Amino acid sequence: MIFSSQDLRHMVIRPTLKYLDHWTAGSENLLVATAIQESGLGFCLQQGRRFGIYHISPGRHRAVWDHYLVHQPDMASCVRGLAGQHAFLDDPNGELLSNLKYATAIAWCIYRMSGAKIPAEDDIQAMAILWRDVFHAKPAGCVETFVKNYRELGQLDSQGHGFIAA
Repeated sequence: MIFSSQDLRHMVIRPTLKYLDHWTAGSENLLVATAIQESGLGFCLQQGRRFGIYHISPGRHRAVWDHYLVHQPDMASCVRGLAGQHAFLDDPNGELLSNLKYATAIAWCIYRMSGAKIPAEDDIQAMAILWRDVFHAKPAGCVETFVKNYRELGQLDSQGHGFIAA
């Protein structure tokens, strides 16, 4: 793990969602939990052909642009604005590794592209099912592991601090 859930939440996810005008506590928690489940908050940034803290494949990345953002020009402009000016043109998938706000925007677009309703901020079970259905339909992701990992690493303590893995 290279991030605490608090750092990722407050310095990357929340500002990105607010920039996209899509912030809710539920959307923020969903993306924190997704980063925990996919990469252990940055512990493993590549798994096979999936990259970054959300383990997004090149095919899924391209699908976001070709099938979702193409129909959302304002959102596409905002997302493109998060990408590096030259880096994106040279290696768009590299942005998923090196640009946390861009990767977060793409992960958010994956959930939006699914058309599913974003669960309430405290419904981690529903978030786990949505993650499984959207991010890991084949092979099916483990809902129980998602819930356990979020409870251990993603929730805030009474002072508003995210937990850090030992």
